[in-house]
Amino acid sequence: MNADQRRFEVLRAIVADFVSTNEPVGSKALVDRHNLGVSSATVRNDMAALEEEGLIVQPHTSAGRVPTDAGYRLFVDRLHEIKPLTAAERRAIGAFLEGALDLDDVMRRSVRLLAQLTQQVAVVQYPTLTRSTVRHVEVVTITPARLMLVLITDTGRVDQRMVDLGDVISDDDVARMRNVLNSAMTEKRLADASAAVAELPDQSPPELRDAMTRVASVLIESLVEHPEERMVLGGTPNLTRNVTDFPNSLRQVLEALEEQVVVLKLLAAARDSRTVTVRIGMENEAAEMQTTSVVSTGYGTHGMVLGGMGVVGPTRMDYPGTMAAVRAVAAYVGEILAGR
Repeated sequence: MNADQRRFEVLRAIVADFVSTNEPVGSKALVDRHNLGVSSATVRNDMAALEEEGLIVQPHTSAGRVPTDAGYRLFVDRLHEIKPLTAAERRAIGAFLEGALDLDDVMRRSVRLLAQLTQQVAVVQYPTLTRSTVRHVEVVTITPARLMLVLITDTGRVDQRMVDLGDVISDDDVARMRNVLNSAMTEKRLADASAAVAELPDQSPPELRDAMTRVASVLIESLVEHPEERMVLGGTPNLTRNVTDFPNSLRQVLEALEEQVVVLKLLAAARDSRTVTVRIGMENEAAEMQTTSVVSTGYGTHGMVLGGMGVVGPTRMDYPGTMAAVRAVAAYVGEILAGR
């Protein structure tokens, strides 16, 4: 290998040892632990060159070296492929997520699983509403003058609303309304479904117009009133396992994670893509998060990205393993939502 390739192998070894031990890495340790095929003197020269390039740094005198953000970035950029999870790991992920009862359960299980697999903080964004379509609308008679509307989207979101009609309505009229609503809304994007529902009262026969007006009003609220962004966070205590990873900044990182806007911005880069994105240290826009790394990706169904998910942890992170876990969980969540 040429000098550049050899130096990268030295960098790769420093990253591996520092992630594993959280101790600065010296040239003797590199020679002892890794089959670099060169002398200690050559390794020292390579380390000096890496330090001059800003890829490693000596935290204090008489210490070994640790990777910088730039060093981690080069390491991640030159990962030729994300290592696959083992068959046992994949089966465990599938079994854990397939037991979910509904969308909320899928989100909760996903964030818990991702936190366990990576030992970092996991974040999962709920499916973006503007990209959802209506799968079905059910109309259930509670009393002759009160109905329950159940709106089900293709991403598994279930929304239930009560409608007081102000007058009694027959079972036949309820069935008519159910058919009309499904004909107008099924397989439409939520915004389009809302527009279609708004026209239904004027199209209804006189005896159903008042009831349809009330139903349409509640459905439109159900279609448009949700905040666009909603997320689940899990594994925050994982950040406290080694406070030295966050010198004088752990508190501000924890406070930032409580701010939904900050966390959703961390996922923004991945929301429109199925590729795994890694932001390291200063690459994160939020100042409070610049001692962290964020590994994220999009998930979805039928070629459509519905939301983002990822993990937040220290820059001293097992990047290959974390990237593999994020990608695998995202793939399984997409498959589960596609099957709902």
